[in-house]
Amino acid sequence: MSIGKTLIAAAVLAATAASAQDAPAWPQAPGYYRMQLGDFRVTVLSDGAVDRDLPAIMSDPDTVRARYQAQHQALPARLSINCYLIDTGEHRILVDTGAGELFGNGVAGHLVANLRSAGYAPEDIDTVLLTHIHGDHSGGLSIAGQRLFPNATAYVDAADPALWLSKAQEAAAPVARRATFGQSQKTVGPYVVAGRLKTFTAPATLFPGVRAIPLRGHTPGQSGYVIESQGQRLLLSGDVIHSAEVQFRDPAVTIHYDVDPKAAAATREAILAETAANGILVGGAHIAFPGLGHVTRETKGYSWVPLPWSSQP
Repeated sequence: MSIGKTLIAAAVLAATAASAQDAPAWPQAPGYYRMQLGDFRVTVLSDGAVDRDLPAIMSDPDTVRARYQAQHQALPARLSINCYLIDTGEHRILVDTGAGELFGNGVAGHLVANLRSAGYAPEDIDTVLLTHIHGDHSGGLSIAGQRLFPNATAYVDAADPALWLSKAQEAAAPVARRATFGQSQKTVGPYVVAGRLKTFTAPATLFPGVRAIPLRGHTPGQSGYVIESQGQRLLLSGDVIHSAEVQFRDPAVTIHYDVDPKAAAATREAILAETAANGILVGGAHIAFPGLGHVTRETKGYSWVPLPWSSQP
């Protein structure tokens, strides 16, 4: 580097450091994004994000580091937590609820604030569809033991509560997994007590234009939700993808949260192949907000093409 470039870089660095130190804490704009899907209105709601040291918890740490470095992305990775509100005109259906108060770090737990900013209240929600029971998806169901969506019935594939709400399964589980049992009982439990938890076995049609499909592996009952209106389709894919930077290109890479890593990898490959072949719009829970886009097949693996931002839903 020349002396001139060195001086310029030093000046920019100093100015950046000074501005970062002096800058006020400016909030971001409300975290919601709308789109029209046939007759349905879809609103993506951000619950915030969660930071994870992915090389430490994914099956191929060298590949993870290489992919993040090649794409100029920082580690630990900041993973979005996206929830989806489907307003059919008859039902207001929330798909996943974020982390609620479980993480306690201020980075997540913003679902309700963004729901209100988007013009809805928790009382407006009549249905909650859980892709699966994990803290960053079911954690926002309840706060301090009270149902946050008092008029809603929550739905989940029966295989997940059979695992996560079972005291016998908790006692037999590895110590590293036991936190999920306690979190699940704390946040899903109030809906069980109120008779507001219903189960299904995917594949299943739950409402007109709303189907559950099995995406098992990450958890025993992980489900995707196919939303369809006027010939337009959206697949809400849960945790098929945790890291867009890695798993589109390398679908075999798994994460230690997978209950059955082999099945999770097989599910991911199958869903990526199907959505790429059929041009199905996908919504991802941990893909950078708003997490909407299409999958395309590449010579090696797949790539993610984000939906272009539009000011007109």
